[in-house]
Amino acid sequence: MKILHLLASVDPRDGGPVEGVRRSGLAMRDAGHEIEVATCDAPDAAHVSAFPFAVHALGPTRNRYSYSERLVPWLETNARRFDAVVVHGLWQYHGLAAWKALHGGPVPYYVYAHGMLDPWFKEAYPLKHLKKWLYWPWAEYRVLRDARAVIFTTEEECTRARRSFWLYRAQERIVPFGTTVPPLAAEPLREAFLQAMPELRGKRIVLFLGRVHAKKGCDLLIDAFARVATRDPALHLLIAGPDETGWAAALRSQAEAAGIGDRVSLPGMLQGDMKWGAFHASDVFALPSHQENFGVAVAEALGCGLPALISDKVNVWREIETDGAGLVASDTVEGTQRSLERWLELDAPARAAMRAQATQTFTARFRIETMVSALTALLEQKGSADASRDAALGALREMTQPGR
Repeated sequence: MKILHLLASVDPRDGGPVEGVRRSGLAMRDAGHEIEVATCDAPDAAHVSAFPFAVHALGPTRNRYSYSERLVPWLETNARRFDAVVVHGLWQYHGLAAWKALHGGPVPYYVYAHGMLDPWFKEAYPLKHLKKWLYWPWAEYRVLRDARAVIFTTEEECTRARRSFWLYRAQERIVPFGTTVPPLAAEPLREAFLQAMPELRGKRIVLFLGRVHAKKGCDLLIDAFARVATRDPALHLLIAGPDETGWAAALRSQAEAAGIGDRVSLPGMLQGDMKWGAFHASDVFALPSHQENFGVAVAEALGCGLPALISDKVNVWREIETDGAGLVASDTVEGTQRSLERWLELDAPARAAMRAQATQTFTARFRIETMVSALTALLEQKGSADASRDAALGALREMTQPGR
């Protein structure tokens, strides 16, 4: 198949959707499919040339909505080259552009919601939700209604999405998300990371890796860590990720006020070997998020043998809890503290068993091959349905011709 992925941007700072397209695209290309990407990026952006596929960058744009007047004409001209168009994310112009150019046409489009219909946003940001509601009936509702399928990564995400807006119609499909962990030796990665951050050598690292954003619960993690830090002087909290809202300074001040300023590191975004080195140098992964569709970093942590301490607002919490690949609690300071305490109270054999189970859970549930197989089956199934429909219509036309 020839597949076009449509995103607002391929900037890695945008998190999971970008990484998901990169990882799944590489796996689908290895399986023989052709992958291209269209975005509203500026053509000369460094992350465009660094992306591993042909990127049609139709920007630049001037705001977070990422409006590009070039996108709809480009789709109308080029869409027929593809068997399917996969739209990633909501609330930006590329989704509406796909609807304008493709709905009712011969090339189907699919929409990955990526957690952006979670009702948590309605509760946490009521004014933003009101703005979205004004946009919803004439734009996003139609985008979802007319998509060949709206793709959710878990049943929980799908169920929660139905509670965001009362005007809601979608052909819902579940495609489990997946990722990859590079088959590299852990010890050299760990050593290179510790050489770059020597202050962490000999520490028991609690790792948060992701966007430094209020929904991720970084502030809860700092307060909870402060409450357990006296249990072991070797404990150290590492909060690594891009700071898109300027929150890191407030988090540093929070740590100082709690008396743990020297035991909390915020190095910014870690990429490549530094990211994998951080996973392999750490003892446990923590994500007390208020809302998380999947959490690519959760799966990556499991793949590196790190147990995950997550909130019950991370939509894979049932899998983690069922398998015993980590610990689950509420998205509160008390819940996060409870998970840290339960982890600290484990003896050495129990910690080793949980690390082993983390790897097994990744292999069984979250490998990229699982996602690619499910997504390919969905796209090919729909294509086969179209072929059957076209064949039936052709036969009907032949039967009704004069003289038949």
